Order: sequence, then structure tokens, then C-alpha cells
Amino acid sequence: MLVAAAVCPCPPLLVPDVAAGAAPELNTLREACADAVGLLAASRPDRLVVVGPVDGAGVSTFPPGARGGFASFGVPLDVRLGPVPGAGDDTGATAGGERPLPPSLAVAGWLLRGWNAGEATGLAVGESLEAERCAAEGRAAALSAGRVALLVMGDGSACRTVKAPGYLDDRAEGFDAVVSGALAAADTTALADLDAVLAAELRVAGRAPWQVLAGAAAGAGLRGELLYEAAPYGVGYFVACWT
Repeated sequence: MLVAAAVCPCPPLLVPDVAAGAAPELNTLREACADAVGLLAASRPDRLVVVGPVDGAGVSTFPPGARGGFASFGVPLDVRLGPVPGAGDDTGATAGGERPLPPSLAVAGWLLRGWNAGEATGLAVGESLEAERCAAEGRAAALSAGRVALLVMGDGSACRTVKAPGYLDDRAEGFDAVVSGALAAADTTALADLDAVLAAELRVAGRAPWQVLAGAAAGAGLRGELLYEAAPYGVGYFVACWT
């Protein structure tokens, strides 16, 4: 059953080595993410399922200790998804499977450095995955162990300002307001009802992962708390905890 969840954004700039000189600009966001991960650890899960977006409409799973990195961003930094079962804390240790983590889960791997509160597995969901399939994946994740926690990675609209990746769209602020309200209230219905077409038009990376959360948390009786909400670089970022 689901006992806790955290929502964090997944821009590679969250990793200081990637952000380089711009790193201090996101220090407050990093601190909020660290607090959220700490609350997940405090829930004492048997399993942490990390959910992140990828291109397309498919679903991929990643085992505990799966590796990824930021070489595609010009940074020779490797991470992994929690510890490798039976191994030490060497990032280079062999993890099951050869597929590298997608960027969203690699950012999660960076957030989870030092994680030792139960095994961590990855679930990459396509940004265009239909809502019903997202909910089904969430329900399955919640039933995958006795005590399950979710770390849900995803960004809001990328159209909040004229300098945003998707330029300015007047609908973006309203969409993000619905998301922030749903995350603050642990409102699974509001997340499940997010418009996938509008989300795609606003370049929202978090819609599918948030709907996985909605499926996992339905009926769990969790309470929400919004730890961070802002739109640096014109992209909506949210950090929330459900406990």
C-alpha cells in the first residue's frame, strides 16, 4: 500500500554540476527537494518507486541500482537509482540491466544519493501515456510491496514567460494553478482529470507521472503539503509531500 509520496521537478539543472555557474539560482528548490526525500525516508517504505517522464507513450521499468548520468549534458557525472542490492555504495557498481536511466530518473538518482530506506525501482512513463494506463500503473505500484513510497518527477508548463522554452501561453498559469492546488490538497481526482491534450500543448512533462500518483494514492487517505512553487526560467516547478 502507498504510505507516502513526494513530487519533485526533473530539470537536469537541478544537479549543480550541470547548472554550473547558475547553480545558486535553484538552491531553494534543491533544499525543498531534499526535505521531500527526507520525508519519504521517514515513512520507512519497503520499496520506493521512482516515476519519471520520457518521450512517447510507453512504460519502462528499471531495477534497484540502475545507472544513469549526465554525459549528454557535458558533465561526466554518474548516478544510480538507490543502492545495488548486496553491493557497497560505489556508483559504478554493476546494476541489473544495461539500459541507462532516462534524464528524469537520473535527476531522481541524484536526489537519492545516500538513500538507504528500502529498495528503489524506476518507472518511466511516456508523456503521452493515456490517463487510464497511468492510473493502472499507479495502482500496481502501490500494491508492489507492503509499504510503498513514490518519488514522482515532473515539471509543469514550459510556457509561463516569453523566455520560456515554449514561449508565453496565457493558459499556462491557470493549468499550473490547478496542479499546485491538487498537490497541496492531495487531490487525486483533480490530478486524474488533467487534460492530456492541453498538457502537451503547454509542454508539461509531469502530467503522466502525476496521474500515476493519482492512481497509486486513490483511497490511501494521504494529506498533502506544497513545499515549493515557482516558475524559474518560465517553467512551473512544484515540490510536494503526501503523507
